[in-house]
Amino acid sequence: MAEIRVENLKKEFGLFTAVRNSNLVVEDGEFLVMLGPSGCGKTTTLRMIAGLELPTGGRILLDGEDVTMRRARERDIAFVFQLFALYPHMNVRKNIGFPLLAQGVPKHEIRTRVEETAKLLRIDHLLNRSVSGLAGGDRQRVALGRAIVRRPKCFLMDEPLGTLDTEFRDLMVHELRELHSRVHATTVYVTHDQLEAMAMADKIAVMNKGIIEQFGTPAEIYDRPRTMFVADFMGSPPMNFLDFHSGLNVGDQAIQLDGADIAVPALREAIPPSDLVLGVRPEHVRFDDNSRLRGGVIGAEYLGTTQIVSIELAQGAVKARVPADRHVNVGETVGLALNGPRLSLFEKSSGRAIATSLFEGGAHG
Repeated sequence: MAEIRVENLKKEFGLFTAVRNSNLVVEDGEFLVMLGPSGCGKTTTLRMIAGLELPTGGRILLDGEDVTMRRARERDIAFVFQLFALYPHMNVRKNIGFPLLAQGVPKHEIRTRVEETAKLLRIDHLLNRSVSGLAGGDRQRVALGRAIVRRPKCFLMDEPLGTLDTEFRDLMVHELRELHSRVHATTVYVTHDQLEAMAMADKIAVMNKGIIEQFGTPAEIYDRPRTMFVADFMGSPPMNFLDFHSGLNVGDQAIQLDGADIAVPALREAIPPSDLVLGVRPEHVRFDDNSRLRGGVIGAEYLGTTQIVSIELAQGAVKARVPADRHVNVGETVGLALNGPRLSLFEKSSGRAIATSLFEGGAHG
């Protein structure tokens, strides 16, 4: 397996720029998820790494070798698409072994490698079955097997679970992560589903409008978002945003919100008076009868062990994740306490996160 390094990668289609100066490193054996909405540039980036698209600018290095302008066939990479693209006239064994047959690998070695791969994917009992009669999850395993059997330097996957129903998707997310742990293959995986990304990734690159807005571990991206877009895209429900106008000084540890003092991580930069945004995850909101930050309950969504309660404040609506046994009534006025060390602050105009002690990694609780 190998390291993938992308340096200042750019792709233009006429006047449209699909990818803007992207930089990232996928370490040897790492599972990277490229995450973002439709049209953000994640699939275009993946196709450039694969050699299916040639970049307008920048470099792509595979195992230290510059492969920027090489075609797909000249890169030791396996690609798994959303559509399985299996050969319906072949059985499972022949589908998995086809890449080796095309490479002229001896028949006895093909048989051994196909059986090893099928056992790894737990489909060895299906080897003589027709692929046309398989369930979606098993067909996806066959597609994965066809990629794995080649033993390439890295795997590229473009929303491979997109056509599966919810039950199969949940199962395959777990199995893909387990498979990665066994094979330890360098993998780049594209999805728009942040729950998939959080469940599988060692690192996540969140893309928006052709730009990688944040690159880091799932915990870094969820707990310490660098932009409002990342904060909003990650999490279900996403982060709450409350507008306020203020100036901030280095060392400040509180802001004023509707007459209430709200503790925040210590400021590491000064901000002149401007429109700002306080970001708070739903799980960092709790009810507190003594709090001066008050609002009216406008709805509740029962989730079993927890519930999502929506509260209308002067600055906007807030969703709180609270225990399911906490009884609330629509129209009731409640006090809210926020978990100060875990809050984010943003510039409203640019959407960037303001530097605080949160980004020093010591603010948890």
